[in-house]
Amino acid sequence: MSVGTRLASAVGADRYLENPVERREALLGYLLILPAVLLIAAVILYPIAYNIYLSFTTVPLNPAVPPEWVGFENYQQLLGSPRFWGAFQTTLVFTVGSTILSTIVGLGVAMLFDRSFRGRRLARGLVLLPHVTPIIAVAFVWQFMLSPLWGTIPNLLADWGIYTSQVGLLERSSTALPVVVVFSAWRNFPFAFLLFVARLGAIPNSMYEAAKIDGAGAVAQFKDITLPELKGTIAIVVLLRFIWEFNTFAQVWLLTRQVLTLPIFAYQSAFANFEQGLGAAISLLLFIIQIMFVIGFVKLFGEEKV
Repeated sequence: MSVGTRLASAVGADRYLENPVERREALLGYLLILPAVLLIAAVILYPIAYNIYLSFTTVPLNPAVPPEWVGFENYQQLLGSPRFWGAFQTTLVFTVGSTILSTIVGLGVAMLFDRSFRGRRLARGLVLLPHVTPIIAVAFVWQFMLSPLWGTIPNLLADWGIYTSQVGLLERSSTALPVVVVFSAWRNFPFAFLLFVARLGAIPNSMYEAAKIDGAGAVAQFKDITLPELKGTIAIVVLLRFIWEFNTFAQVWLLTRQVLTLPIFAYQSAFANFEQGLGAAISLLLFIIQIMFVIGFVKLFGEEKV
């Protein structure tokens, strides 16, 4: 038996070639999935491939002139730039802070709503308002509330003796970053709330009743029953929120210009300074960092949890 014959037998191609019915069914399957494959290639794979190409070039302002290949020059410029590392650190602080805060708030609110009371369905719907309201509207409302002239929050903090500066909280980078973290957590905690409240409803009440019979208090029930049952949901919430927060642009950009994250740095490089090759390099580094995080997260918590 020749090598080609043995290989065809190993992969089952001999049966495929000999059976016309299976061959037609396989061909029909390929034709059915072909539009989806082409669509994915057009809207996902091509932009990624073109971004990778642009990151190794310098794009001239004249659209009639093709990009100039510069190799790793954009990456060398980025890795040697303090502004890039500052933006990376700010992005990390913003992502970790808003992810942890939104997860904790979402879990706390879900536990409050995991009991029967009058108007619970209406109250659950109201909790979703921060997440479904257009981002441009809530950003302007927060800017109004944080205004040093007529905002309620600075006036309240001033009455308590906490805030005495004439500069607004969003006008200083030292205070703008914590405010943006709180704003992002406030806007996105309903997503965590939805997942947690669904999972809490699936925990059997018999587990809590058995714990009460054994004399377990509320803290022990949370530690030994609720938290272990929510581990998988917590892992999913943290993973998704980390990915989304790491790419967040609108929430930060609309609220203040004093916080420089990597997506904003990429936008400014590509569309304000017209260094599209540099912006593409920043975007590719963002993509690589997230891929590394996802792989590490799955390795740490296991595929069955995420």
